[in-house]
Amino acid sequence: SSPHLVQVRERIRINGQPISKELFSKYFWLVYNRLEETKDPARASMPAYFRFLTIMAFHVFLQEKVDLAVVEVGIGGAYDCTNIIRAPVVCGVSSLGIDHTSILGDTMEKIAWQKGGIFKPGVPAFTVAQPERPLEVLRDRAQELEVSWVAEGWMGVPHGGGLSVLSPQCPLYLCPELDAFEGDHQVLELGLAGTHQRSNAALALQLARAWLQRRGCWGLGELKEVPPGVKLAGRLLPLAPTFRPTDAMIQGLRDTEWLGRTQVLPRGPMTWYLDGAHTTSSIQACVRWFRQAALNQDKPHDGSEVRVLLFNVTGDRDTAALLKLLVPCHFDYAVFCPNFTEQNFNVTLENALTRCLENQRTWTRLLEEKEGQDPWLPAPLRVGGLLQPAPARGTLLLVPPAPRPLNSPALVFPCLAQALRWVAQGRDPQLAAPTATGAHPHPAASSGAVLLREAAAVRVLVTGSLHLVGGVLRLLDPALSQ
Repeated sequence: SSPHLVQVRERIRINGQPISKELFSKYFWLVYNRLEETKDPARASMPAYFRFLTIMAFHVFLQEKVDLAVVEVGIGGAYDCTNIIRAPVVCGVSSLGIDHTSILGDTMEKIAWQKGGIFKPGVPAFTVAQPERPLEVLRDRAQELEVSWVAEGWMGVPHGGGLSVLSPQCPLYLCPELDAFEGDHQVLELGLAGTHQRSNAALALQLARAWLQRRGCWGLGELKEVPPGVKLAGRLLPLAPTFRPTDAMIQGLRDTEWLGRTQVLPRGPMTWYLDGAHTTSSIQACVRWFRQAALNQDKPHDGSEVRVLLFNVTGDRDTAALLKLLVPCHFDYAVFCPNFTEQNFNVTLENALTRCLENQRTWTRLLEEKEGQDPWLPAPLRVGGLLQPAPARGTLLLVPPAPRPLNSPALVFPCLAQALRWVAQGRDPQLAAPTATGAHPHPAASSGAVLLREAAAVRVLVTGSLHLVGGVLRLLDPALSQ
C-alpha cells in the first residue's frame, strides 16, 4: 500500500504488520545489489522510488512464501507498475474520485478507464456504486478483454494449422450494499468510522469470498456469469450475490485498523481527528464523518469548545474546491503549514509556504463570501500582518495580509511542529508548550492562544494530505517511528 504515514516499512506488511527493520534492510540491499549488477550500462539508472519498492515488495512476498498478497495500485492502474500481475485471483475498484489529473485525466470517465486497466481475462472483478458514465467505462473495459488469438498446441479444434481460442471476458460485478449482508439481528460493526467505509467493507467481503472459493471454500453464494445481451433489470452490471459472512469476516471487519483514516486520538481536552482525504469525494466523506463524530456532540458544560482545521495539500489538486467543502464545519481557526515536521529553510520549503499562503487567501475569501449567509458563523474578527522573517528568532511570522474582516482567523506556520505547538498550547502531553522565543506576537495568534488554553474542549481536524497526517502522527505518537 502507499503512501506510508510514518515509516516506509508500512508499505510492505505480512499478517497485517510492517516487516521488521532487519527484513527490510536485508531485502532492500539484496534487491538493490541485484539490480545494480544487472542494469543496462547504456541506461545506467535504478528504478524510481515507487517502482523499486514495488519490486522489493514482490520479492519479499515470494521469499517469505505468503499465501495471499493484497496489492494496492500506486496511481491509476493501467500503466501502474503494480499491474505486471498477469493472473490475479480477483480485482476490485473502490469508489472513484478526481485525483492525479495530470497523469490520469481530468474527468471521471478518463480515470475509470485507467482504473479498469487492472482487469484481466477470466478473472472476476468487483466494483461499488459509481456514477453512470464511469460505470459504463468500467463495464466496457471489462468487455474489451474478450479477444481471440491463435495458439499453437492449445487443446481444441484445429483450424488452419493452429487453434482459434476465445478467452472469457472479465466478469465484472456490482457489490450489493453492506446492509444486504446484515441478516436478522446481525449488524456488521466496522473498525473504521465513516459511512463511506461501508462501501469499502462490501467490496472487501466480495474479494475475500473470491479468494476463499479459489481455495475450495463454497457455500458463500456462487457467481453466475451473465451472457452478453441479457437484460439486467435496469442495471449496468450484474449484482454479485449476497451471502452470510463467516465469523472470521465479521471479526475482521470489526477489528480493522488503519492509521490516518477517520482516526480519532483523544488526549484530555485535545481531540485530534485525522483523515488523509485529498479528493473532492473523500473530503465530502471526511466532512460527514467529522460533523457526526465531533460537531454533533454537546458543547462542554464547563466551558467553551474551539474547533481548528489543520490543512495542507500536495500535487495538482484543486485546493479551493476542497476548502469550500470544509467551510460548513464552522472552524474557529484554520491553520496552514507545509508537511515538513521541523523547520527547514530551502527552496522546497519556500514553494510549500507559498502554497500555504494561497490556501490562507482562499480560505479568507470563502469565509467572506459565506459571511451573512450563515447565522452560525461567529462574529467577524479583523486580522492583518504579513508573513515575514523575524531576525531575532530566525523563524517566520504568520498570517498574510487580510484587509477586510474575517469570520475565522487563518494562520500560516513554517512547519508542523510549530503549528501543533500553537494549537495544543501545552495541553497535549506529547507536545511542549510554545516557548517565549517561539511565541508569535500577532494579535490573531496571541488571542487564539488564550482561547485554546482556556477552552474545555479543543477539536482539531487534520486533513488534505496523507503526508500531513503522517507528520502529525509522527509528532503525536513517537512510538510509531520505532
